[in-house]
Amino acid sequence: MTERLAILAGNGALPVELAAAHPHALCVVFDGVAHRLTGAVQTHRFERLGEMFAALREQGVTRIVMAGSMSRPPLDPTALDPLMVSLAPRLMAAMQGGDDALLRLVIAIIEEQGFAVLGAHALLANLTAAPGLLAGPEPAETDRSDMARGAAILAALSPHDVGQGCVVAGGLVLGVETLQGTEFMLDAVARTNPHLRRGQKGVFIKAAKTGQDLRVDMPAIGPDTVAQAQAAGLAGIAIQAGRVMILERERTLAALAAAGMFLIAEEFEALS
Repeated sequence: MTERLAILAGNGALPVELAAAHPHALCVVFDGVAHRLTGAVQTHRFERLGEMFAALREQGVTRIVMAGSMSRPPLDPTALDPLMVSLAPRLMAAMQGGDDALLRLVIAIIEEQGFAVLGAHALLANLTAAPGLLAGPEPAETDRSDMARGAAILAALSPHDVGQGCVVAGGLVLGVETLQGTEFMLDAVARTNPHLRRGQKGVFIKAAKTGQDLRVDMPAIGPDTVAQAQAAGLAGIAIQAGRVMILERERTLAALAAAGMFLIAEEFEALS
């Protein structure tokens, strides 16, 4: 018998793509967490993880993929089931750290319950990219220099659980992605005084943090990223080959072509 897959979904296009590619998968969401799924969906409370895991086992689920953006849900201490009561000290400790610490704990909990945790990139073809130019014109030498500087900056920040992206123009760092996310950073770049850019458009560099568990937190770009990068006046986007997802790939590449921007996948020696 085929081992059943469950898609633990947050917001965004990725859970929708996964559900379309795996129509027999069970789609699961947490109560109060936004999502775009339109088919049959099971809703569970985060406070009652034990009940959720039991329900998944009863339905033959052995594999779980987590996909989509998911804010940390508020916890009602009075609603905790026995499993969550036992996990509460570990969860509270992890929530004091960065997202990586919390996600590593979530993976550990799922695996302790007997499920295999898969990455979306293992379930969808062409979700990441091999090294090479994917769209738009070849980057100029100044762009390539900015890409290398951006990769070095992300490598330096990586041990501190900060940033999956930055913008560099003419060697100057115009923005670093922090807890507020990509959109916040690119909006700040768009509002930066043009004279600070030394006449250069700049490049958005997106990469995974060193040691990041890509099964649940692989960086991603999509059509919205392209629109935000275009509004910020950037020349293009550089992503880490094999370690950044391209969501809604056809729409993303078409948007880049229409904007005259490049998208290139690089191995980034600084991050290897």
